[in-house]
Amino acid sequence: MNNPDLTLLISRAERVLAQLEAWLPPAPPETNWDAQAFRWRKQQGGRGWLDAVQTVAHMNLEDIRHVDRQKQIIERNTVHFLQGKPANNVLMTGARGTGKSSLVKAMLTAYADQGLRLIEVDKSDLSDLDTIVEQVGNRPERFIIFCDDLSFEEGEASYKALKSVLDGSVSATSENVLIYATSNRRHLMPEYMDENRQTVKSPNGEIHPGEASEEKISLSERFGIWLSFYPFKQDDYLDIVAHWLRHYGCDDEQVAAARTEALQWALERGSRSGRVARQFARDWAARHV
Repeated sequence: MNNPDLTLLISRAERVLAQLEAWLPPAPPETNWDAQAFRWRKQQGGRGWLDAVQTVAHMNLEDIRHVDRQKQIIERNTVHFLQGKPANNVLMTGARGTGKSSLVKAMLTAYADQGLRLIEVDKSDLSDLDTIVEQVGNRPERFIIFCDDLSFEEGEASYKALKSVLDGSVSATSENVLIYATSNRRHLMPEYMDENRQTVKSPNGEIHPGEASEEKISLSERFGIWLSFYPFKQDDYLDIVAHWLRHYGCDDEQVAAARTEALQWALERGSRSGRVARQFARDWAARHV
């Protein structure tokens, strides 16, 4: 015989559970491991997941010009990584629009068919790096965790998380994961004049930087490869403009006619970069082809 009090209690418990479920974030979707690239997504208060990128922004290595040394080094490191040889995490710093993030995309375009995969992680989610590494650790593919336009302010928790994953955690990083990061700051954190006053000179003349400066430099030093990118010379910029104009269907006569306007375009934007060159080429070709 049913107990009325027990039936009432179960009914109330079911209503409470239904209300709790309505407040809980939904379970993350299953990862589509057939994808070439992923973004790390995270709901507030919930677990993160690898969200497959449906349309990948492809970039060809031959379209990235006048950074031949940087291109050679990052490609060599990536090939070693794919071959299971020792490889380094990479930090790319320097002038904006000079091909830093494009080189990472070009690695995926060139080597996706050899098992290379890309995971884009926002700076605010770097505290989840351990979780990401655990999720992909047993996969046969090789994963580059890509952090674009990386920089930190004082006291950010993600700064410590990245340091730990790069080098310093008691647990070993999975051998099928590398971190490629880009930044406009070489040391990734703001530096202040008063930090110079903390430098100490020993009696024998040896200089000891202050602890604040040492802390800021230490993160950059955990990347095995540093690649610096510099603003392009005028001739380099014009060569990149010509390359993209031909890509968009312009002939040699049209390329020559675009020269003056290309220089004006760069002057207005205060930058002679590959990004600016491509933006000009898109605009000019749309108006003249």
